Amino acid sequence: MEGEQLNGIQLNEFLIGYLKKRGFNSAAKGLEEDLHHNKGSDNNVSSFTSIDYHNDPELTKLIRSFSQSEDDPTRYRECYSKLRSWAYNSLDLYKHELLRVMYPVFIHCYMDLVGKGHTQEARVFFNSFRKDHEMIHLRDLQKLEGVLAPSHLEEMEFARSLRKSKVNIKICQYSYDLLLQYLHRTESTLMLGIINEHINFQVYSGQPTSASDDIEAVTIVGSFQDTANHINQKEIQWGLLEDSLEDRLEKTGGLLSDSEKGQGESKDGDADDSKKRSTEIGKQGSSIKKLKKDKAGNATAKVARLETSTVPPAPRVKSELALPVMSTDVEQSILEDLRNRVQLSSVAMPSVSFYTFVNSHNGLNCASISHDGSLVSGGFSDSSIKIWDMAKIGQAGALQGENDTNDPNVGPTGRRSYTLLLGHSGPVYSANFSPPGDFVLSSSADTTIRLWSTKLNSNLVCYKGHNYPVWDVQFSPFGHYFASCSHDRTARIWTMDQIQPLRIMAGHLSDVDCVQWHPNCNYIATGSSDKTVRLWDVQTGECVRIFIGHRSMVLSLAMSPDGRYMASGDEDGTIMMWDLSTARCITPLMGHNSCVWSLSYSGEGSLLASGSADCTVKLWDVTSSTKLTKAEEKNGNSNRLRSLRTFPTKSTPVQALRFSRRNLLFAAGAISKPAS
Repeated sequence: MEGEQLNGIQLNEFLIGYLKKRGFNSAAKGLEEDLHHNKGSDNNVSSFTSIDYHNDPELTKLIRSFSQSEDDPTRYRECYSKLRSWAYNSLDLYKHELLRVMYPVFIHCYMDLVGKGHTQEARVFFNSFRKDHEMIHLRDLQKLEGVLAPSHLEEMEFARSLRKSKVNIKICQYSYDLLLQYLHRTESTLMLGIINEHINFQVYSGQPTSASDDIEAVTIVGSFQDTANHINQKEIQWGLLEDSLEDRLEKTGGLLSDSEKGQGESKDGDADDSKKRSTEIGKQGSSIKKLKKDKAGNATAKVARLETSTVPPAPRVKSELALPVMSTDVEQSILEDLRNRVQLSSVAMPSVSFYTFVNSHNGLNCASISHDGSLVSGGFSDSSIKIWDMAKIGQAGALQGENDTNDPNVGPTGRRSYTLLLGHSGPVYSANFSPPGDFVLSSSADTTIRLWSTKLNSNLVCYKGHNYPVWDVQFSPFGHYFASCSHDRTARIWTMDQIQPLRIMAGHLSDVDCVQWHPNCNYIATGSSDKTVRLWDVQTGECVRIFIGHRSMVLSLAMSPDGRYMASGDEDGTIMMWDLSTARCITPLMGHNSCVWSLSYSGEGSLLASGSADCTVKLWDVTSSTKLTKAEEKNGNSNRLRSLRTFPTKSTPVQALRFSRRNLLFAAGAISKPAS
């Protein structure tokens, strides 16, 4: 009798330990309370000992399955393979929802095997099923591939964050019932334990959503999400600067009417020579006139004004940085552009000027366009930077890239039609013009940033601070200050007159791939391979917002002119529009089918342009996307951003986009040979 009691106690302890280990804490607590209550009985024996577990086949089978799942590493592969086969053979209506479960189960099976010391079995399991997830999660799998020992689970930040986090998965009621029925019918206690411990299901009624509509169907929660929620409570000043040029323009009369623009442009054509205006501005003016004749007119301008007037004005804030003094010539030039800006809207599309690089032989890594479109730069794999002046090229066709012995860029006088800048010792990954266009910043795989003068055509400063390749560098909206980001997982704030960084922003878990300034210069945004976007306070260097929602590395960023919203584009072709004050995604934008390399808001903020590796430029209606109806709020419909127009190129991935101050859209890319 005493032996039976001992076995019963061991059984209870085993069940409680197993339940706690698998995350069934409430069940374990209930069992402990029952056992504690039953200790007061005369026999002082748990109610479990009254069961003849030696002769109960169901209980024996259950205990055997528990022990096998604990000790036999092959159970992971066997159970996962059965779950995978069941999900792939489900009805098409529910299959895409059930398949959402497979990736988190896969990575936690692998990490469980590694954690228990079954390294060889873990490698076999990983290699057997990794192809199922490579299309969406390739970069994560490459990181997990390096987890080969139990100690790696604690040492590697990526693995540790996965172990401590849960995954939120949206799933309809019927799909959820199907999954539970399968797990209970097959007695897959191992899979049930992993799913219970690492997945939160958000079950909704009705039919399942389509496979691509809901971008938030799978999200990560846990300690990192808690940290993000805490950070996102911080107050930020997202408004525009006091006494900005736009404010001055409004005080002195505001934007010109269409008739005044036409008169002003004809008068300006006679006076531009004295101000050394580039010929591209003249072309821009004619393009704007054509746009107004073809599409706009007075009625269109009224519609645009009505749309923009419904948005409340942005608050005014003070700058935390000592901003440089703007010269009178530059200020007058900007004010002139603002006066002649065309009001764009869903019924008034911009003209697009596309600069195509030819003969680049896949050597073009980046492209940049000055604010007025008069200068175009390219950064190449051979460590060179080339700058073309559109006024000198005139109506000549495309932009040549490489230097061959028979270089078509070399004219009859033996001079090239571009300026060649040499100094880097590695591929150039970013080039960015200062607002007036008198300087260019470049960043390279050689870990340095270089400042070049477009007037002297020479290198002025070499900035050293990053330890690995620098992926992006961006001038602030007022010049003088600039921000960079690198493979070393940091972003840095610099000033032109100091060779050491002023601030270092650290916090991303992987490469920081892109950086963008807020219009008021008090913040910078960074996009990373860790699938997040962060907003940093320039003065303190603190992270004040974390934006979570992308499923792949973030490659491009853009800030709305009023500083209220931010757009981010990723490797999968998804664009997300964020509200900076709440850190919430206003709307996901689905349309591109490849990397989104560049984003740009129009001058008044009503349109968003996106350039992608799928060889298209797309225009999106931002104004309609920020207006939530009560029905949309109730239904949770988030895909509201309307695609207005798609401009396809013949075979040119779009690497750079920029709206000029007059709202002409410039784009650039290198033509590529179509796959044979």
